Amino acid sequence: MGIGDRLREERERLGLTQTDFAELIGASKNTQSNYEKGTRKPDSDYLMRLEEASADPAYVLTGQRSSNYMTERESELIRLARLAGIETVDALVALLKTTVQEDEQR
Repeated sequence: MGIGDRLREERERLGLTQTDFAELIGASKNTQSNYEKGTRKPDSDYLMRLEEASADPAYVLTGQRSSNYMTERESELIRLARLAGIETVDALVALLKTTVQEDEQR
């Protein structure tokens, strides 16, 4: 499995289309497609932006997960938060903070 295959795997793990992932990274859909097909290699700027998109750059480059890797459940939470409105996200963050504080006090 090469870089393109692992890049596609990461994009799919995040539940994003090539267009959405490319937009998130700051690339064109055509560039994303070429990277995934292996007809072009990603440059260093692109690779640095992978982490900002919740992808695992170490995995894309080496095939080994980094310690920053998010579970499928964590990725799903982020994906849903990106789709929800700001009021919903704010309410969820407040709920999570309260829950964590209560758990820490026990």
